[in-house]
Amino acid sequence: MNKAQILEELPRLGRADRQEIWECLWELEERELLQGVEPAPEEKALLDREWADFQANPEAGAPWPVVQARLRGCQPK
Repeated sequence: MNKAQILEELPRLGRADRQEIWECLWELEERELLQGVEPAPEEKALLDREWADFQANPEAGAPWPVVQARLRGCQPK
């Protein structure tokens, strides 16, 4: 199966199957990072911009539970 076929098939999968694929992809990414694989130039540029933004204003962010609650559309506990 090529990439185009995979992308075409993804919307047809159920939520649990998509979640399983997402977790597998995430584990592959983590493994590559732990093995010292460098990020792509676009990823590095994004990380550099985000790091510079954080250094310029470290108080601008929110704690992870607050971010999760916002993403889920509910208030944090």
